[in-house]
Amino acid sequence: MVQKVFKTGNSIVVSIPKELLEQIRMTEGTDVSVELDRQNAQIVIRPTMPIVAEVDEKFAHQLDQFINQYRSALEKLAERPSSSQSRSCLSIHV
Repeated sequence: MVQKVFKTGNSIVVSIPKELLEQIRMTEGTDVSVELDRQNAQIVIRPTMPIVAEVDEKFAHQLDQFINQYRSALEKLAERPSSSQSRSCLSIHV
């Protein structure tokens, strides 16, 4: 597949077809690693987070629902001091 390199603003950009991104589950906003492979004279772009094959769509959906349902409590929990600094505890009832 041949793609053109073009300029947008002060950056040089290569468009990556949606079909390729879908195959490796990358979307707009995905953090990527960009490396130069000098030996093979190529640029290698890969997601920074490893894709775990065992995580299926159903689990990902359940996790997304959980985070959305308990976002407020999770954010408060993240703001609290660590257990070594505080002995109190936050309970989430399902």
